[in-house]
Amino acid sequence: MKYRMYVDEVGNPDLDSSDNPNHRFLSLTGIILELGYVKSVVYPQLESLKTKYFNSHPDDPVILHRKEMINQIAPFDIFRDLTKRKEFDTNLLSLLELWNYVVVTICIDKKIHKEKYRV
Repeated sequence: MKYRMYVDEVGNPDLDSSDNPNHRFLSLTGIILELGYVKSVVYPQLESLKTKYFNSHPDDPVILHRKEMINQIAPFDIFRDLTKRKEFDTNLLSLLELWNYVVVTICIDKKIHKEKYRV
């Protein structure tokens, strides 16, 4: 079997900002999934969810960016309707509970890293 890890970050890698408490940490999270499972289960179910709520299309796919979702920037402006938002959240959380995957996260204290590895 082949696996893939999808990785995303919270924060920025800029070590010069490490003294700022708002930018001190960088977190990397990876989701590990079996590729056949992604193709047959995760991808179709996630695309179905995005189509249902955001009219996602293969030529113009919707990417679930947290910042845009929280700020209700189109196509996430439907979240201004709290009923729709709760319905979406419930559906997404149901999928996340259903899917088979492994999550790994690392958090880097950039200030300590910069002090320890001065190069």
